[in-house]
Amino acid sequence: MTESESRASAVGPLSGEKVRHGTGVNSNRAFPTDSYPYNLDPFVLFEQFYIDPDNGFPMHPHRGFEIVSYMIEGAMEHEDSLGVANTAYENDAMRITTGSGIRHSEFPADGQACTGLQLWVNLPQAEKDADPDYGDATADTLPTAEQGGATVTTVIGEGSPISLHTPMEYLDAAVADTWTWSVPEGWSGFLYGVAGDGTVEGQPFTAGDVLPVTDTRSVTLQSDDSLRVVAVSGRPHGEPIRQRGPYVL
Repeated sequence: MTESESRASAVGPLSGEKVRHGTGVNSNRAFPTDSYPYNLDPFVLFEQFYIDPDNGFPMHPHRGFEIVSYMIEGAMEHEDSLGVANTAYENDAMRITTGSGIRHSEFPADGQACTGLQLWVNLPQAEKDADPDYGDATADTLPTAEQGGATVTTVIGEGSPISLHTPMEYLDAAVADTWTWSVPEGWSGFLYGVAGDGTVEGQPFTAGDVLPVTDTRSVTLQSDDSLRVVAVSGRPHGEPIRQRGPYVL
């Protein structure tokens, strides 16, 4: 954890920041933002995107990190320079290892708008030049189980067919009552509100909010109205994160 992240480790829930990409795509960015101008090693950025039928991301390059896209509503078409073409539907996930370099495009499918979540995960310096790669998982292949007061789907982690170069866990939790999320020792992560309302550690938490967690602890969530969150944690690399547009150096 960097010194700046250490100073910010005690923050409570924060609102995301609206971002409009040059291609006409709107997003709610959880971090880095003006109110939380930090990465969360090993995570570079996280946002919820909203793509109208006539917009999208034309073919563009990336390198130096991994991308996890998780669909919330609608469907998104992916094509890349590896020759992969796939359409991800609601609760499907895609993973791209950009490594030494890849080009890809993302557009709404079926003439309908779509929304989803996108996470950028840094690659350690020793693996920045890894071969680019792609993987995906449909909703029915992601393990789902009852955990206390929540129904939890493991997008990345034990039982998921998707893995990254960085040890991490990505959970989609529909909280019906009270649910406790624990960050493993030495890891960092965040909670993001997808839908509904509730509380996190007794503080209001709603769709579009984020709670950064840079210390090892358990966080208690309480649902007021069908609270859905994603809970993401990973093992830091302990290396600087240097983002330059579509590249992470």
